[in-house]
Amino acid sequence: MRKLVVIFSALLVISCNSKEDYNTYKSIENGKWSSKNKIEFIVNNADTISSKNVFINIRNNKNYEFSSIFLIGKIEFPSGIKVVDTLEYEMTDAAGNWLGTGFTDVKENKLFYKEQVVFNETGDYIFNIENATRGISDIEGNKPLQGITDVGISIEKE
Repeated sequence: MRKLVVIFSALLVISCNSKEDYNTYKSIENGKWSSKNKIEFIVNNADTISSKNVFINIRNNKNYEFSSIFLIGKIEFPSGIKVVDTLEYEMTDAAGNWLGTGFTDVKENKLFYKEQVVFNETGDYIFNIENATRGISDIEGNKPLQGITDVGISIEKE
C-alpha cells in the first residue's frame, strides 16, 4: 500500500509540472484530408508574459504516400491581425523510414510551428492548418491527402 501511495504521489507531481498550455487534435475523416478541409483551433489566451512554443501535431499511417508534408498555417490574433506561413516538414528519413513516434502503423509527429512566441493579446487566437501537399498530377489539389488520421495543435511554456 505504501508503494502505491508513493507512485500515485509521484505521478501527481509530474502531471502538475506540465509545461503544456493547450493540446488538442481533430480527426480526419477516413484518413483523407481534402485541401478544402481547413482544421481550426480556437485558443483562449490570458497569459501575455510567458514565452511559448507552438507545435503542429500530425498523425499519419502507412497510407501516407509522400516523404514530406506541406502545410499552410494561419494565426488570427484577437485584434484581427493575421499571420500566414507556408511550412514544409520531413515525414521520413533518407531511407524512407517514418519519422515520429509510435509502435503501430500510426506515427505521431510533433512539428515546431512557432518558437519562443509571446501572445501579447488576451482573448481568442484562431489557428488554421491546411494541407498544401500535391502530387505531380494534382496541381489543383483535388485529390485528398491519404494517410493523415489526425491534426493537432499544442502550446507549451518555454
